[in-house]
Amino acid sequence: MTLSDIFWIIAVVLGIGMCYKLPAVLRGGRNPLARQVGGLLLAACAVFTFAAPATIAAVNDLTGIPNFSAPWVYSLLTGFCASCLLLIIKWRGGSPQSIRRATWWVYGSYGALIAALWICFALGDHSVERLRDLDTYYANTPWMREMIVLYLLGHTVAVLITSALLWTWESRVRGTGLLHAGVVLLGIGYAMNLLYDIAKLTPVIARWNGRTDLDWMSTDLAPPIAGLVGVLIALGFIVPHAGERMSHRFAARREYRALGPLAHALHRVPTASAPVALPRFAPLELRLTRRKTVLRDAVRQLQPYIDPAERDQAAQFHRNQGRTPDEAHALAEATALTAAVERLLANSDQSPDQPSRPTTESLSGDLVAISRALRRLPGARAGRWTTSDRRESVTP
Repeated sequence: MTLSDIFWIIAVVLGIGMCYKLPAVLRGGRNPLARQVGGLLLAACAVFTFAAPATIAAVNDLTGIPNFSAPWVYSLLTGFCASCLLLIIKWRGGSPQSIRRATWWVYGSYGALIAALWICFALGDHSVERLRDLDTYYANTPWMREMIVLYLLGHTVAVLITSALLWTWESRVRGTGLLHAGVVLLGIGYAMNLLYDIAKLTPVIARWNGRTDLDWMSTDLAPPIAGLVGVLIALGFIVPHAGERMSHRFAARREYRALGPLAHALHRVPTASAPVALPRFAPLELRLTRRKTVLRDAVRQLQPYIDPAERDQAAQFHRNQGRTPDEAHALAEATALTAAVERLLANSDQSPDQPSRPTTESLSGDLVAISRALRRLPGARAGRWTTSDRRESVTP
């Protein structure tokens, strides 16, 4: 596998990450963090795409300028470093004034650095095309030498500042799960970025002293380090967001399934309005919202048929059986609801001497617990609180 193949594979991985974040960027509207994460992944994808030797040769041929890819790739890499630094600054938070000052400092310094790279390239002699060893080949060429040193120093400074910010922040986010994991991945990635800078700068300095035996560090060692760094940094930014989204999805799926017994028990209760029809492959969050809405509507329809005395006796019965107050409450609500369903279906109105109590708030806030309680109700079937159970609950 060639270096171009490796860089293209990494670019594809980063592109997948960017596509994963795209919906969040589009939904985020004016959310600057969402836009910056998407922009950062786009910049990283561009760096590895244009840094592949085959792409370097294609860009040089397209422009007709030997080594035109050099300042172009260096500018992309510098912009990527600035984007990472800006994102970490805003991610960590702080006063609006300090964030604004840091942002303008990054824009100004790295914008000037990119302009300096192109000026040096324009002034230097770069007539011999070099696809993999440009840094060492032109290490002693006036102006090209300055361009190479500027991009390496700019990269090193960004890495040092970002690493310091990450590792001071790491102690503050311990115990936050995936956010901490993302910060650690970023910290490792930027620590390895320093190895990349060492692998690039060492042979350049060796060339200044007439040595060529360390060129392998720039051509053979630095590219694999860069590839691993790109993947670690991309994962560091993606993991917290992807993990949070997956966590929310798993929680929604658990809640949807937990509400199944209650939905089955109340499915015969007529609702005030027809449920909203959903497509066959509607998102889980939307289906969960509809299920909760339908259940709450059914609970409201059942209120005239709920016997408060029966519910209170059921709660006392389950407390006498050793249930916790929360468990006894959920079981009592489940008993009252299923009994109310039977009364409604039998078309028997509630007795005037047993007025209905408002129950919508207590039920709608604890639907999952009530649904789970339906499976644990005593008696021959869920919803049947037997006569013997009733007598036992009032026995002193």
